[in-house]
Amino acid sequence: MSGYNTSIYYGPDEDHPTIEYERNFMAGDVVVGTGYGIQFMLWLNCARFLWGRRKSGLQAKILLVYMTSMLLIESLFVAVQARTVQMIYIDNRNYPGGPWAFFLASQTAAVNVIFYATLFLLTFLSDLLVLWRCWVIWSASGQTRVAWVVTAFPTILLLASFAMGTLWTLESSQPTLSLYSALPLAYGTSYYAISLSSNIILTLLIIGRLIVYRRTLTKTLSPELASTYISLATVVVESAALYSITAILFLITYAINNPTNQIWLAVASASQQVANLLIVYRLAEGSALQKDTLSGKTASIHFKTASDRNHLSTNIGSFHVAEPPTESSLAGSEDAGFKEGRSDAEIV
Repeated sequence: MSGYNTSIYYGPDEDHPTIEYERNFMAGDVVVGTGYGIQFMLWLNCARFLWGRRKSGLQAKILLVYMTSMLLIESLFVAVQARTVQMIYIDNRNYPGGPWAFFLASQTAAVNVIFYATLFLLTFLSDLLVLWRCWVIWSASGQTRVAWVVTAFPTILLLASFAMGTLWTLESSQPTLSLYSALPLAYGTSYYAISLSSNIILTLLIIGRLIVYRRTLTKTLSPELASTYISLATVVVESAALYSITAILFLITYAINNPTNQIWLAVASASQQVANLLIVYRLAEGSALQKDTLSGKTASIHFKTASDRNHLSTNIGSFHVAEPPTESSLAGSEDAGFKEGRSDAEIV
């Protein structure tokens, strides 16, 4: 048996850009699987917190249903992505023009329609979560009316992205068209530009508000406790900046029709879900800002560390230490805080 001859070309009879698209499509599928594993582990941790508090308030139940629904949609997205790879690289490997030509010619296939639909639905529902967090953070000082005004424009952008995303999904799955045809490309670029714009605006609004809160929190709380709400990690998580950065890279490469957009699409989709689950994790753990965190209402705070496990009572402009509670009163106060709609936001 003769060995592999490196001087002979065994590759496909295709142009270089097409081969690059096929390579990046396969690499994107690997990224999708990796991102799904990270999401699943985060979901397990969030579900553990929320399931234990399912009887303590409505917010825990809503978040549990929300992130479980997102995981199911993401699971379907991963499944159709894997099935698409099988179809174009194995089942139809001899299609004239190669795997990428088959992919572009099979946009009406059920797996491709589901791919676009799940991708659009995941993005829209993720944007809703960031919009809600922006409203909560802006109303954390008790200024609910200001929060509604601030989030009005991002809400309009979100509705516009829903309309444009619907058109993009429908056009991309039409016969003779694909994700990279002229009209779907225009719709897709507009859709992601609008969606990304709303995310960037929400990100800046959240970051700006947290910076303003920093002054109040550093005066009111100890540095260690204040860092729970205003640390760099908190700002990155609460603002979903992870998704905004990766979405920009996808939008640029998609608009200029660069083959690496396949990888950035997978990265952006995974990072969006990871960013959402990190927000939910902070809410479930009780270290996220809530609507009444800075409103002036008395709020119980519990430290995680054993040395700092003191029961504190805080008000805007005041900070004093109360009597240390018993273990039973600690558990009771955590449940009580969640019943009041604070989702144990004060538990660090």
